Amino acid sequence: MHKKISVVIPSYQRPELLSRCLKALEEQSFDLGSFEVIVVSDGPDKYTRQVACSWKYAGLIDVKYIALPGKKGPAAARNAGWKASDAPLIAFTDDDTQPDPFWLQSLWHGWKGDAVAVYTGRVVVPIKGRPTDYELNTAQLEKSDFVTANCACTREALEIVGGFDESFEAAWREDSDLEFRLLQHNIPIYHLQNAVVVHPVRKASWGISIKEQKKNIFNALLYKKFPGMYRNRIQRRPAWNYYVMIACFLLGISLMFSGEFTAATVMIGAWLLLVGTFAGRRLRHTSHRISHVLEMIVTSAAIPFAATYWSLYGAWRYKVLYL
Repeated sequence: MHKKISVVIPSYQRPELLSRCLKALEEQSFDLGSFEVIVVSDGPDKYTRQVACSWKYAGLIDVKYIALPGKKGPAAARNAGWKASDAPLIAFTDDDTQPDPFWLQSLWHGWKGDAVAVYTGRVVVPIKGRPTDYELNTAQLEKSDFVTANCACTREALEIVGGFDESFEAAWREDSDLEFRLLQHNIPIYHLQNAVVVHPVRKASWGISIKEQKKNIFNALLYKKFPGMYRNRIQRRPAWNYYVMIACFLLGISLMFSGEFTAATVMIGAWLLLVGTFAGRRLRHTSHRISHVLEMIVTSAAIPFAATYWSLYGAWRYKVLYL
């Protein structure tokens, strides 16, 4: 029996999160025999395999398991998933989400049978009290026009654009890349407010925002492919404030070694002022716990250097003038 919908979930070494996502899919208010779940492990992972297989044999939903031979990123995993499906509508979500009970029903009812169409739903990020900086950044998913944590594409739409670009080797900008190519091909993207996926914020280590700057590599790739749409929809101008902060710091250190202590003091003072302003902006709507305040001060000094390094590395790697 052909399924109406295939749900594709890329996953890797997060068995507990995957189990919660599968549990939410088992509780769908949609005929459980009308959809399948394709779990794609981004590389060999016995824990992901164990979870998927346990649901396959003991659960109420039809679960298929695929493992990529090596770690290639969620874009490659999603491609393997939708290509293994024969359903006319392919829904995508992530292992760290919990789809609302009416998610699949809303997607199916939203689809009017068009051969070429794409649907995106609403992402809800539950946060209590004043969020941390990391939580606030994750909550931006609620404002995104198109995220692969909650979308559905007809098979023909995916075939027209060639699926996901596997050059995006991390979970960053591969959804925007797909959206831009859909727009390029004039494929309609419909927004379904009733198709809801809950995206709880995962625990993050102290200073996570510095590590996150590595994603700037893929900003450069997306900019190379779609410079106009990138500037219009993602980042209107380069992060000049970062470059000014770096220049003040380096010039201050250089002047200090040259014995120009007055000028060095001015430059270092300007750098400290810019770091303080940056940290203050990040703290404006976030937690004021002492540990979080200290984290914002330290990371605000480090982020400009980390972000610029990875941006320039991405520019070199993809041979594009990206600042």
